[in-house]
Amino acid sequence: MPLLILTVGVSAMVMASPARADFRVCNATQNLVGVGIGYRAKAGWITEGWWHIEGSSCKTLIEGPLSSRFYYLYAEDAERGGRWDGPINMCVAEKEFKIAGVNDCVARGFQRAGFQEYDTGEQASWMVQLTDEPATGGPPAAPGTNSQ
Repeated sequence: MPLLILTVGVSAMVMASPARADFRVCNATQNLVGVGIGYRAKAGWITEGWWHIEGSSCKTLIEGPLSSRFYYLYAEDAERGGRWDGPINMCVAEKEFKIAGVNDCVARGFQRAGFQEYDTGEQASWMVQLTDEPATGGPPAAPGTNSQ
């Protein structure tokens, strides 16, 4: 099974749509993907999920101009079981969730998952594309892009 990786890019579908301020995730695979996002809010850390993104489509996870510089993403391939993850541990749940705090996930009845960090550079908009291309070695491509 090919490694699941994140790639940068603006698909033709995104390029054709009008510019907007939001955080979008595009699923370039043919499989259904479940996505969770983490971010710092005024009251502290929040993780939210699951957004179900069909193959070859995009979803907006955060609408409007982004208020944080850093966002964190975790995704699972619902059909093949692969995942897009990273080194930052945050809490998730089996069903739809909005969880305050990122510590003691298991003790609080949640699961712990590794999220990938995205530095948006304080842009108003950001897009991440999930792909299932095999890794080719060398440094990975930047995992997100300003989609304005």
